[in-house]
Amino acid sequence: MYTDEIESPIGKLTACAENDALIGLWFVGQKHYPSSVNTWIVSPDYPALKELRRWLNHYFSGDHYAPTLKLNPRGTYFQKQVWKLILEIPIGETTTYGAIAKKLGLNSARAVGVAVAHNPISIIIPCHRVVGADGSLTGYAGGISKKQALLELEKYQIDI
Repeated sequence: MYTDEIESPIGKLTACAENDALIGLWFVGQKHYPSSVNTWIVSPDYPALKELRRWLNHYFSGDHYAPTLKLNPRGTYFQKQVWKLILEIPIGETTTYGAIAKKLGLNSARAVGVAVAHNPISIIIPCHRVVGADGSLTGYAGGISKKQALLELEKYQIDI
């Protein structure tokens, strides 16, 4: 696995790629940060990591277009179902844990919350767009302040 650390306006990120696909993007030290990161090969020139860095530069500059990166998040079948639905949330919009649960035919928003919390590809799989039933900013592995910053960045672009 190949890795790189990337500076962003809201904190340092660790990215991981393998087989030309992004498998992880975490805020350094966030909840569920991989303990094996020190065993990965540092390679900022790995093609998927170079493309990620380019996309992140555009994203944080307010140029919000869908990433063309190949994604291969590791998780259970259920987690992958949740993450796939999160990818469908348009920029500048939010949805709730309950709404995702309903789409999956579940009664438990909590199960969705657990899957969202374990999203291994922050920002690109936009779990920051999932909010509480009352619109509150509940939970974010990178911290609520980062979730709020990402939502504000996206809202600002939409409102222009």
